[in-house]
This record gives sequence, structure tokens and C-alpha cells, in this order.
Amino acid sequence: MIMNPLILTSIDALPTNLQEESIREAIEDAGFQAALIQDETDYKSVQAAPGVQKVQVALATEEAQIHHDPKIITCNQLMEKIEETGFGAVLVSTGEDMSKINLRIDGVRTVNSMRVLENSLQALPGVQAVQISPELKKIAVSYKPDMTGPRNFIKVIDSTGSSRRFKATIYSEGEGGGRESHRKEEIKQYFRSFLWSLIFTTPVFLTSMVFMYIPGIKHGLDTKVVNMLTIGEVIRWVLSTPVQFIIGRRFYTGSYKALRHGSANMDVSIALGTNTAYFYSVYTVIRAASSPDFEGTDFFETSAMLISFILLGKYLEVLAKGKTLEAIAKLMNLVPETAMLLSLDEEGNMIGEEEIDSRMIQKNDIIKILPGAKVASDGFVLWGQSHINESLITGEARPVAKRKGNTVIGGTVNENGVLHIKATKVGSESALAQIVHLVESA
Repeated sequence: MIMNPLILTSIDALPTNLQEESIREAIEDAGFQAALIQDETDYKSVQAAPGVQKVQVALATEEAQIHHDPKIITCNQLMEKIEETGFGAVLVSTGEDMSKINLRIDGVRTVNSMRVLENSLQALPGVQAVQISPELKKIAVSYKPDMTGPRNFIKVIDSTGSSRRFKATIYSEGEGGGRESHRKEEIKQYFRSFLWSLIFTTPVFLTSMVFMYIPGIKHGLDTKVVNMLTIGEVIRWVLSTPVQFIIGRRFYTGSYKALRHGSANMDVSIALGTNTAYFYSVYTVIRAASSPDFEGTDFFETSAMLISFILLGKYLEVLAKGKTLEAIAKLMNLVPETAMLLSLDEEGNMIGEEEIDSRMIQKNDIIKILPGAKVASDGFVLWGQSHINESLITGEARPVAKRKGNTVIGGTVNENGVLHIKATKVGSESALAQIVHLVESA
């Protein structure tokens, strides 16, 4: 009998009389296999903070999604709360970014010009907030997608002023740019730390594990300096100290923050294990230097090599997580860069078409999909019939027939025939964005 594996990853709420073991047994009685996975991320203190409603952590991408009341606790306060638990925190996006767009303004010469554009945008229905950055010539607009969209903002900006010298475009910073730069910097930091650790640890390893079997070198390392203290012990002590306290400083910082909140994480285990080996070795060195007949063994190589191997593991881990982000970026690249927007009269007859940036698509827009082109947005077919290749999204190997009334998915490929579709889900509401969210949370 083949049993389907079932992994229980999280439980939002449990009755007080229901235990995890009872759940596991019930699942196994139903014919499945179950294993309880303990949460490796200590976010209980964040969950318990006033104003925090829900916390979801994606271990694969090292990201957390926190639902909170901004009137009670702000984003900066949440980041401080996370850092207090021993973890680093970088703000990737806020909830308002779901309906927020950054526009670059060309032709702006003074701050007053930016103020004029700000007032023009705030007068539009559906606009919630406008933030200007004169030094960057950037305007950030928060809006209700059901009422307005970026195309309306650009039209207003382009038509503002008597000379119409203002020109608005979507700001050219890529989505997740800050996240990507943070990831690259993290990879560089771990690589540098491992490289320096390797430089100091290699001679420590050689003097304790290799050179002791080479007669000539062994005699030199066993030469007494003071009483029973040898040159080899001094060399290992000097070289392992920077690894323990400078290169391994991050583990002490993480341990302090964790213990301060009454919890123990991986940093505590690393600091405890390496400190035990290091300080015992310091004790043997001091005893050897102060006693003419003391014979002991030092373990400086143990603490140095442990830190080096852990840093290597951390480096390989961030590299692997970078691959996950690359996969997410490839998913996002399925959306075409441009789309053909159709203009209709009151009777539904086409009166014109215009090529626009696909990020400027708004709800209820009519989009023309040519043969061989990618579908620019989720929606349904208004006119035409064709076959669409949905294999990259649904896994369906054969093209799916589409005609009036059928739904289409953004990022799929139109095989033949021309289609007119009405956009129904844009931005974070699209099927592709939901798939990306699932990959991030996996």
C-alpha cells in the first residue's frame, strides 16, 4: 500500500484540549503520513506585540509577512522588535505598496513645480496619498485600483502646465531591487567572513593535525617557551583568537539578543560549543605556562574549524536561497513588457489602439492579444477565438481553446487568432502574482 505523504507545516489556532500528537495520530489513522515540524523562527515576541494580528514566515526566502494595525504599531517599530529577537530586518514592502506606483517626472525644474503636480494628482478620485521626492524627481502615488490607475496619473501630469513640459514615466527601479541588493551584500559578507576564517584556521589545523606527524616540524612546534608551554600552542592560540571573537562576532550578537528575550537559537549553540573548546584550551595554555610538569591538550583547532564550517554552510545557504529568488524572477518575467490597449466607443466599436507598458493596465481595460504574443493580464475574452498555451502556468501540455466568455491567465501564450480581452485582475491580484506568493511562502 502506497501512502501519500502529508506534512503539517503550521496551525493557526488549536483548542486547548487538542494536542499536536493527537492531530498527527488522526492523520495517520486516515491513511497518510504526518510529521510535526517545529518552527525554526522565533517570532512569538513579534506576534505578542500590540497591534500585530498575524505573522507568516517564509523560511526559503527569509521573509516575513506581518499583518498589523499601523495606528498601534508602525513598520519601524516592528523592525526594531524583530531585531531585538536576534534577527536582522530589512523592509521589502508595505501593504500600501499593493496599490502604489512610483513615477519619474522629466521637465521639473523647481520644487514648486512638484507641488503643482502633487495638487493635480490629489484632485483625482481614488487617489489616497501623494509623496514627492524633488531630489529624485519622483512621485509616489497610493490609490484605489477600482477607481483609477497609473495611466490616469500620467495623463494628468503630461497635461499639467501651459507649456506641457512635464513628462511622466514609470520609475525605472526594478521590483525587489532592494531585496536583490540586500541578498548580494549578504552573500559577499558571508564569503568574506569565510575567507578570513579560512586564512586563520588553516595554519591552526596544520599545526595540530598535520605537522605533528612530520618529525622536523614537530620538534620545532614542541619547543618549550615557558615551562611546559610550547611554540605550537602559542601559534594556535594567537591564530584562533581572531576567528573566535572577531570573525565569529555575529554569533555572540545573536546569542545575546536571543538570551535577553529568554530564548535559545542556533547562535547560542554555536557560541556555547566554540567557547567551551576555546576557553578550555586557554586554561591548558595558562596551566602549561605556570607549571613545570603539567601536560594537557588544547582544542583551539576545534573552535576555529567549527566557526569556519558554519560560515561555509551559511554562505552555501544564502547562495541556494538566491536560486529561489531567481526562480521567482523568472516567473515574473512571464508577463510581457508591453500591451495593446483598445479604445471603444459607447456602442463597443473599436475606435483606436495604443501600445502601453503592461504595468499601466487597469481594471476593465480592453487588451488586444495578437497571435504568438503573451497575454498581458488576467481577464476574459470579449471577442475572437484562439488556442492558448497555458503549460507554464497550469502544466497543461495541449493548447486550450478560448472563445467569447472564457477566462485567460496573464503570462500564457496566444497560439493563433486575435483575441480582445477585458482585464479583471491586475497587479498583486493576478494569478501569476499569487503563484509567486505561494513560491515565496513554500
